Amino acid sequence: MTATLDILERLTGFDTVSRNSNLELAAYVESFLVERGFAVTRLPSPDGSKTGLYAEKGPAGQGVLLSAHTDVVPVDGQKWTRDPFRLTQDGGRVYGRGTTDMKGYLASALALADRAAKVDLKEPLKIALSYDEEVGCVGIQEMLERLAPLIGKPRACFVGEPTEMRVAIGHKGKAALRAVCHGQSGHSALAPNFTNALHLAGDFLAELRALQEEFAAIGARDAAYAVPYSTVHVGKMNGGTALNIVPDRSELTFEYRHLAADNGEDILARIQAAAERVSNRYQAEACIEVEQYNAYPGLDVPADSPVVPFAQKLAQCDGTTKVAFGTEAGFFDQLAVPTVVCGPGSMEGQGHKPDEYLELSQLAACDTMMDRILDDLTT
Repeated sequence: MTATLDILERLTGFDTVSRNSNLELAAYVESFLVERGFAVTRLPSPDGSKTGLYAEKGPAGQGVLLSAHTDVVPVDGQKWTRDPFRLTQDGGRVYGRGTTDMKGYLASALALADRAAKVDLKEPLKIALSYDEEVGCVGIQEMLERLAPLIGKPRACFVGEPTEMRVAIGHKGKAALRAVCHGQSGHSALAPNFTNALHLAGDFLAELRALQEEFAAIGARDAAYAVPYSTVHVGKMNGGTALNIVPDRSELTFEYRHLAADNGEDILARIQAAAERVSNRYQAEACIEVEQYNAYPGLDVPADSPVVPFAQKLAQCDGTTKVAFGTEAGFFDQLAVPTVVCGPGSMEGQGHKPDEYLELSQLAACDTMMDRILDDLTT
């Protein structure tokens, strides 16, 4: 794994927390791949501060696509015992931000690219790298229109999020929403004469809780998930400026994560209907505006899809799993590219935590999977 670890050391050294630019990392990867004969296309963000990359080597054809994101989550407020942006090895682990999520997989993919440059490929090896995955799969959405014609129709796509090298065939879709509740301001001594925006927010929150309770009690089920039903979660609620002023504005930020069996548009329609019901209980000036500001699709690969046994053969694993977290896999699936999620490390065990690490045994298993991909592309 010397080559993979050398690459991982370089990747870890780039502070690509989502709020920062990834251009330095992208330049390193682009140079690495161009030197090995890959055709590389930059896919910059609208403001040019970040970029995705698409790289391909080999004859025209379907081939295999490897997908990774370049950004990592922040380390602010976490108690690290080592430099998060310097790779360190201790026993059978390597430590650093992003080692598990998901620069370890990216390093393994680049090490494969190095080996692929030295052999005669019968089909193309394709690599897609995104930015801003950690803030709601934003980058891939900005890239997708330009990326789709470049990737064509690969036989398989492997999104390398950490699954402990198991083949994941599903995750829930997600939508992020904001509800702004409008009431009337006034002196608190006369509070009953005005519509308190926090009251609207509280009533709307109760509606969202009731929807969650319905999903839990009688909603669709998928036992492959730790939480086997769709969920509604309110993460933030605020409003008001002073105790003696009736607040005329309040805001909730919330999300829903839905199973494939629950249509996201139907859930959104129910949420909007709930907002209207609450508004109608108050004076005419009261209203609740619901805005969906981000969403990504779920993944639900049929167990009998040909990509499943192919992935199991490459990863040398039996069975399948579904993951609790979202990935970019749903976007490739929507392009009719057979897609699974499979990568080294454990999101539950190491992802987003201080002293994030990756077991070397997991990285070795990923390198071995990459070797099998190379064998598949050369025979």
